[in-house]
Amino acid sequence: MKIILLGAPGAGKGTQSKFITEQYGIPQISTGDILRKAVREGTEIGKMAKSYMDQGKLVPDDVIIEIMKARLNEPDCSKGYILDGFPRTLKQAEKLESIAQIDVVINIEVSTESLLERLTGRRSCPKCGAVYHIKFNPPPEDGKCKCGGELYQRDDDREETVRKRLETYRTQTEPLIEYYSSKNLLKSVDGNKTPTEVFQEKF
Repeated sequence: MKIILLGAPGAGKGTQSKFITEQYGIPQISTGDILRKAVREGTEIGKMAKSYMDQGKLVPDDVIIEIMKARLNEPDCSKGYILDGFPRTLKQAEKLESIAQIDVVINIEVSTESLLERLTGRRSCPKCGAVYHIKFNPPPEDGKCKCGGELYQRDDDREETVRKRLETYRTQTEPLIEYYSSKNLLKSVDGNKTPTEVFQEKF
């Protein structure tokens, strides 16, 4: 089964990917992960990607598609895969069609209020790397990790930044919802439910 997961930051794509991987035995493929791997391995396409990343530029779609093509041809993808974070734009979706036949696109719908609550409530520990949530997974002591470290809020979890991330998602990625709906590939699920309920609703 070849799946694309759509959903705003904080919608729970990572959690659902783990559930799908466990049930179907197919890998989760993240653009960021395969870009870093190609750079680390020093492949020709990896070197090309690195030249853009070193300048702080977005890696062009053609380069990403070539890296994605190589990844999807690896043996662990023979039974299918989950694409998380790709495609991000209509142009990428159109290019993806030349290298892959997608079975279903799952769109996890979560209200803006819930996304803000999920993302702005996260707190991280600089000492041990533990992550808490002030409402859903509070630390044992207010502001303190179990290891004794002082918890902090990451810059990209601050409300102003979160709102910008959500706006970027809406302008760039939401058109994909209409695109895949027109191809009868889209299945929308209510991401405001618990992770288990969301997973049960999908298939």
